Amino acid sequence: MILIFTNKEDVHPTPVIDILNKRGTPVFRLNSECLLTDYEFCWWNDSTKCDFVIKNVSSGLTVKGSEVTAIWDRRPENPKELFVKSTDEINKLNLNEAAGFLSFIRYYLKDVFSIGSIINDRYAASKMLQTRIAQQVGFSVPSSCFSNRKKNVILFGNQFSDLILKPIDGDSLVCEDDKQYVFYSNKISSITLEDIPEDAFSQTACFLQNYIEKEYEVRVTVVENNVFACKIDSQAMKDNQGRIDWRQGYDYNIKHEIITLPNDIEVKCLDFLKIMGLNFGAFDFIVTPDNKYFFLECNPNGQWLWIELLTGQKISEKIANALDRRITV
Repeated sequence: MILIFTNKEDVHPTPVIDILNKRGTPVFRLNSECLLTDYEFCWWNDSTKCDFVIKNVSSGLTVKGSEVTAIWDRRPENPKELFVKSTDEINKLNLNEAAGFLSFIRYYLKDVFSIGSIINDRYAASKMLQTRIAQQVGFSVPSSCFSNRKKNVILFGNQFSDLILKPIDGDSLVCEDDKQYVFYSNKISSITLEDIPEDAFSQTACFLQNYIEKEYEVRVTVVENNVFACKIDSQAMKDNQGRIDWRQGYDYNIKHEIITLPNDIEVKCLDFLKIMGLNFGAFDFIVTPDNKYFFLECNPNGQWLWIELLTGQKISEKIANALDRRITV
């Protein structure tokens, strides 16, 4: 039985589940935000063993812990839904207890083969650790600075004409008007740093890198030893349509193209994941006009379905193969 921890809005598990269903491989999808409303669960131990059962109350499908052969820890969310609501304090307590159960049962399964990992994904998302490991395996990387002081940022910035300002851990912000603001990477001139108030630095943690001119960008999706490389032609777009951050060009039909990755870059990607203890990674690279690859980051549980839909690369199939241990990968 394959156990998938995910959420209702995530479309990535669907094509993989379809493949597994066609093969007759048993699979259980747990949409974690409705853990308390859509599922019954019980974990227990006696003098000889520990085990658990989770049941989908709508479909009747069950998963038994001792029968789980592989896990896909695919961006589960904390429980949010309750059958009966009480005071805000009690509601919060009940949901926090359910979140604790969800985390602890995933820790309990830590020795089961997994795509995505509650153990490794969080620390592997550290931009600082990623930079150190990227240098260790031989990637070229931009110069970086993390600081909450203007003087440190200026000292760093004076080395370069242009910089890239990036978020450290947040992707977006939902404000009171329910409008979502996405945090894109922004290019700034280093000479403008002097005009920025001190409080703009000291009230948060700033993350900057030197700006590197690029010919195009590459997204590399790795599933175990399977490497999928996709060229993203960001520099063919207008400034506000993806030249700085290619994600801004997605709605403008930014061109995606399958490419063959240089062998040394492929080997370094595999070495990087091995050191991090990951079976999956979504790498982002800049390729310069002189064809030099610069490592930007590796998302240990990154998105990939849009690449499959645009290019036809069979990423879903390789994830299904990795989860289905009866398949020779």
